[in-house]
Amino acid sequence: MSNIRNLIKEKRIFLDGGTGTVLQSMGLPAGTPPEEWSLSYPEKIEALHRAYFEAGSNIVATNTFGVNSLKYENCEEYIKAAIGCARAATDERDDRFVAFDMGPTGKLLEPLGDLSFEKAVEVFANNARLAEKYGADLILIETMNDSYETKAAVLAARENTSLPVFVTNVYDGSGKTMTGAAPEAMIAMLEGMGVDAVGMNCSLGPDKMLPIIEKFKKYASVPVIVKPNAGLPVSRNGKTEFDITPDEFADYMRKLTEGGASILGGCCGTTPEYIKKTVEVVADIPYTAPEKKSFTVVSSYTHAVEFGSDPVLIGERINPTGKKKVKEALRNADMSYLLSEAVGQEEKGAHILDVNVGLPEIDEVEMMKSAVREIQSVTDLPLQIDTTNKKAMEAALRLYNGKALINSVNGEEESMAAVFPLAKKYGGVIIALTIDGAGIPETAEGRVAIAEKIIARAAEYGIDKKDIIVDPLALTVSSKSDSALVTLRAIEMLRERKILTSLGVSNISFGLPEREKINSAFFTSALERGLNAAIMNPYSEGMMDSYNAYRALHGLDAGCADYISYAQNAPKAEAKAQNTEITLHGAIVKGMVKDAAVRAEKLLCDLSATEVIDNHIIPALSEIGDAFEKGKAFLPQLLMSAEAASAAFDEVKKKLPKGESDKGSVILATVKGDIHDIGKNIVKVLLESYGYAVLDLGRDVAPEKILEKVKETGCPVVGLSALMTTTVPAMAETIALLHREAPDAKVIVGGAVLTQEYADSINADKYCRDAMEAVAYVSEYYN
Repeated sequence: MSNIRNLIKEKRIFLDGGTGTVLQSMGLPAGTPPEEWSLSYPEKIEALHRAYFEAGSNIVATNTFGVNSLKYENCEEYIKAAIGCARAATDERDDRFVAFDMGPTGKLLEPLGDLSFEKAVEVFANNARLAEKYGADLILIETMNDSYETKAAVLAARENTSLPVFVTNVYDGSGKTMTGAAPEAMIAMLEGMGVDAVGMNCSLGPDKMLPIIEKFKKYASVPVIVKPNAGLPVSRNGKTEFDITPDEFADYMRKLTEGGASILGGCCGTTPEYIKKTVEVVADIPYTAPEKKSFTVVSSYTHAVEFGSDPVLIGERINPTGKKKVKEALRNADMSYLLSEAVGQEEKGAHILDVNVGLPEIDEVEMMKSAVREIQSVTDLPLQIDTTNKKAMEAALRLYNGKALINSVNGEEESMAAVFPLAKKYGGVIIALTIDGAGIPETAEGRVAIAEKIIARAAEYGIDKKDIIVDPLALTVSSKSDSALVTLRAIEMLRERKILTSLGVSNISFGLPEREKINSAFFTSALERGLNAAIMNPYSEGMMDSYNAYRALHGLDAGCADYISYAQNAPKAEAKAQNTEITLHGAIVKGMVKDAAVRAEKLLCDLSATEVIDNHIIPALSEIGDAFEKGKAFLPQLLMSAEAASAAFDEVKKKLPKGESDKGSVILATVKGDIHDIGKNIVKVLLESYGYAVLDLGRDVAPEKILEKVKETGCPVVGLSALMTTTVPAMAETIALLHREAPDAKVIVGGAVLTQEYADSINADKYCRDAMEAVAYVSEYYN
């Protein structure tokens, strides 16, 4: 059989189209999981796969999108049957491949939800092992809304199989995933982890994917996948249909192909006819292999930070070296202090946060895991994992939600043998220190030689030069007067060799008074010679002056806008020494749950419960909600803020008379046949943070059960969620039943497959585009 890894680099590949929507047209009852038919009607599943192959698909995906151990006790029978159906349809031809379809669990991972990262890895690993056991040719991880769950699935596939891995995420109209990831952030993380192809599927029609494909073409070095829906769903004569025809779909797919896509397929609403038309329409476009990109990029769960001409600031303050308060916080496991440092450095302008928790008297591995988990829950800045402890480094890289900066490796073989395999497995950009067994060379030439040795050794591990940033080491001028000159010369030499550089700038002034003056002057000199990144104190006025002035003077700040903003917002001299303790408002906005509870408790000593709610909690929620609506904050930040507000509310409730805190109630449910409850749970968290009581009926809830709860409680508002197009008819059935038997109840609906037009067609009282709209509707109803 042909090697799929080689094939995708040699020719255009065609995937199949929709499964659930096609099966519904073949008689699959509304609310019945498609995977059930792999057991009860295998001949129909095989026929569907064969139809796609005959339409021109090279790869078909197994009927396993909704199969996992959280849903079924015995996944093996479903997976074995589904792969068997797909394999039979290949007719043993070596140009036909079977992709194991691995969809999301339907749950949010901690801290946003209740599924731990390692449990998610375990769930996906079970599927991956069975996929290889029963003969899948590759694993297709698709319809992923969250970068963290995507990482868990990729790790599971890579650790437990030797199969190629394709990954597609769901992007919305803003070009981001549900949890806020931009394509370049996903590409950085996924290529760092070694996946074979990346792309997008579902949610959008092919027309809406055209702006997003530009980013994939710019940043991706591996083949790019596109699997659009057949436009938007519409309800016609009680049936769900889509508004883009096969011919229109194929025309858009041609544009996507010209834009850089080389693995083409379809998602919801597409059929073998859509694939057939696509194959025909793109046949005359010459295949072009993706170009290898040279960007040096780290990422968080939302965005990427690129190293190059624009200097990158790495906040240094989460490090116990020379910092008494950090040491005390680590010894006392006081995560609140570390979080306040993270938030503060972000506000001061850091682009990346260094995380070093190394103290001999603590368990560094466990503390590093806690620090990474907690810090990435309150800030979306990428993190630099700073440790010499291999176990701590691996634990952090595994849990980190993105592509990390790794600090560090040096020229000793032991160090390279420890760090490079971890960077290769988890992805990362590595800081390389110009030191080896002989120590730190006294000359710039000696330091450059070590840098080149490290880069060459990294290549033997499959790590590209672009993922190495060299630190030529700043040694204090107080002990050797030419140390700054040697470092500056090394920066110049490395720049000439197109090697990126970083420095721990403040080391230059160790042992001297008024260190900020030396640091700032040295920082400016280093920038002038091409320094790309600096580990520095963003609270240092002198350092930030140097940085902002340098950018304004070197054409990196259009219209000097950033400099003007910095200068206008610089703290007045008399205000610099003021206490910067986080307020309740700030704790809620930043999602600092424990701090929010503590601050609320303190405020309640002087203010009434109503004053705390009206003047502190609600304004903070309004601020983060407004930022979310404007695309300046993303779902993880919104949910963590809601959790913090709930923690504050819990303190307030202790001061309120019984019953006074009840603002109203809402029933929530994911409709029959749909096991994905992420959207419902998001709405639940937000409603509770605003003080509403939520009666959560869970997922896969029958219409009759929802009606029963309405009659039992008299609750006047019902929220229904659906992710899958195959379950939308169950939503329509539920609405009809409620309007007939409980006509006073208001039904709000939401979900990835819904639109305003569709919601109107099934007679929903309110369509909510996102969770904040649901909160607004409920608030308006009760007020």
